[in-house]
Amino acid sequence: MNLTKSTQHLFVLILALILFVTLHPQSHSQQRQDIEQRINALLARMTLEEKLGQLQQLDGESNGNFRPEHRDLVRKGLLGSTLNVRGAQRTNELQRIAVEESRLKIPLLYGFDVIHGYRTILPVPLAEASSWDPAVAERSASIAAAEARSAGVHWTFAPMVDIARDARWGRIVEGSGEDPYLGGSFARARVRGFQGRDYGAPDKVLACAKHWVAYGAAEAGRDYNTTDMSERTLREIYFPPFKAAVDSGVGTLMSAFNDLNGVPASANPFTLTQVLRGEWKFDGFVVSDYTAVQELINHGLAANEKEAARLALNAGVDMEMVSRDFNQHGPDLLRSGQLSQATIDEAVRRILRIKFRLGLFEHPYVDETRERSVILSPANVAAARELATRSMVLLKNERETLPLSKEVKSIALIGPLADDQQDLLGSWSGDGRAGEAVTLLAGIKAKLSASTKINYAKGCDTNSDSTEGFAEAARVARDSDVVIVAVGESAGMSGEASSRSSLDLPGRQLDLIKALHATGKPIVVVLMNGRPLTINWIAENTAAILETWFAGTQGGNAIADVLFGDANPGGKLPVTFPRSVGQEPLYYNHMNTGRPPNANEKYTSKYLDVPWTPLYPFGYGLSYTQFRLSNLQLSATPIQSDGWLTVSVEIENTGKRLGDEVVQLYIRDVAASVTRPVKELKGFERITLRPGERRRVEFSLTPEHLGFYNREMRFVVEPGEFKVMVGTSSADGRELVTGFEVQK
Repeated sequence: MNLTKSTQHLFVLILALILFVTLHPQSHSQQRQDIEQRINALLARMTLEEKLGQLQQLDGESNGNFRPEHRDLVRKGLLGSTLNVRGAQRTNELQRIAVEESRLKIPLLYGFDVIHGYRTILPVPLAEASSWDPAVAERSASIAAAEARSAGVHWTFAPMVDIARDARWGRIVEGSGEDPYLGGSFARARVRGFQGRDYGAPDKVLACAKHWVAYGAAEAGRDYNTTDMSERTLREIYFPPFKAAVDSGVGTLMSAFNDLNGVPASANPFTLTQVLRGEWKFDGFVVSDYTAVQELINHGLAANEKEAARLALNAGVDMEMVSRDFNQHGPDLLRSGQLSQATIDEAVRRILRIKFRLGLFEHPYVDETRERSVILSPANVAAARELATRSMVLLKNERETLPLSKEVKSIALIGPLADDQQDLLGSWSGDGRAGEAVTLLAGIKAKLSASTKINYAKGCDTNSDSTEGFAEAARVARDSDVVIVAVGESAGMSGEASSRSSLDLPGRQLDLIKALHATGKPIVVVLMNGRPLTINWIAENTAAILETWFAGTQGGNAIADVLFGDANPGGKLPVTFPRSVGQEPLYYNHMNTGRPPNANEKYTSKYLDVPWTPLYPFGYGLSYTQFRLSNLQLSATPIQSDGWLTVSVEIENTGKRLGDEVVQLYIRDVAASVTRPVKELKGFERITLRPGERRRVEFSLTPEHLGFYNREMRFVVEPGEFKVMVGTSSADGRELVTGFEVQK
């Protein structure tokens, strides 16, 4: 029988459909209908107290135990979720009360902050974003999910997808940096990693995109501070990573602490209902941040707890974390008509929907035998090492100081972070244990043979005024061929409630480096930190700088792999490094102003005392090999406003080592009805090439990439000229430039 190709394809599709229906007799839509019917049946049986109980999340103890009161609350159906309760045996114990002793047998939902690993601690999220490889984040989240689920955790409060343009803000370490396109790519990857295709699977967890919204734009970089910005900036910069998470199926969102344009985010109908549910059709639930409902009183929006509950519930918060305003004041609000039964029922419906999708009604307990085999497995530990190497950024490499030879006779390893297990894990380190972390000293010792003498000295503490250890450190340096100095921040200096007014190295660490520099020995600086730092002197006076962030359980081994050439660094900065804290907030995709900076004209936008340019720009990072871009091509020009085109470019490894480069595509809308940024990232790809290998990379530019919100707040693609720039950073002096026109 002769069939055309199209007929053959149709035949194959029909066979595939028949096979799918055979193997999956219940369609996805039918499953959802069944869930809604079961929810309706439960709602019809629930008392008001039981409904409000589903809206309540309470904190467990710091060691993972549940609190004594939880037993009785669960038995009475007055608690829907816990925070920080974990461990297979503990979670099963409390779950049995919910499923076997409560009236309606509604299972509990266990939440825990699994930000960058559960027990096997992976690189902090900002580090993973430095890989410019979303697969790194997806794999990391998948490992974290499997370990957490084996310990009875159903729900992680991650990913944090806040855009952060101010390095003073401590929680910059938890996200993907300053750019909405890069942030959206990593948001999608992390949701996929945590949830997979089915977050009810025994190795997946429910994800939570946070903090909705604009929490990362806190004034002066001070955590919990006010945010005030235009709707256009919200929609173009701060919304996109959340939209990417929602489009990827994220089950929950967390409302933020901050005031947003006069209405706190945890009582903001515009963001919680109009945008999230109305425009985006999100059908999961929203949990408040820790006591954020009660904090509406401090904001001055609510006069008391009763008003706080009314405002948050009516705005669209479904579950209250830790504070108990919904539970305590819901009945009075209902009786007085300030809260409707429909609003309460809808919040309960959203929470039950997620519990059904998690499979908790069918499989409420975790298999206690899995916990020991999954957590800190050899495969997870090996992955932690690999992912850490892919997350490091080489900032400087003068005279090819790196990689170091493994045949070096003597090495001085100096610095407060050279042999520190706790700080290596970073903030929000889950159930990670410092004793399981491999320090840089241990990693180097494992890397080199006994013939290499390793001379170690701490030198100073991370944040101390003492110089007592300087003399010993200088002596060790003089007795060695090369000096590696590990400096930066302690883990507690970044993360929540860890904003800084200075971005300098804390304590006397810079003075320590200057003392070592005076010995005349080549100095390699290894940075461990959770934010960009101002390291001007180091950049000018040391031989090499490797940004390792907080690399996790296998950090020491991974850093040693890079320092000695077993791994070639290919990461790029997801955030801008300033020269001075006075430049903050500093980001690449700024507007041009009417007087762009010009060193030869005073009355232009710049500083008197520091260059306007960053120390290291967004997208920057070096390699142990070299690359060349060439032959930039566009598939079409001009295009229509609803059209698209392909941008392609050749990249060649012109050096002598296997290595990675990140090809970055930027555009600029030259003139529009509202001003547009000088550059916008619209595509990137990390490429591995052998010496002499050449490859062509392609990107698509569609209306989604070319549009913006106009004066009427409608998303449009306007006719006009567009610049296309392809390079290896946002400030690549060798970038290739072309352009095209959009016609009506």
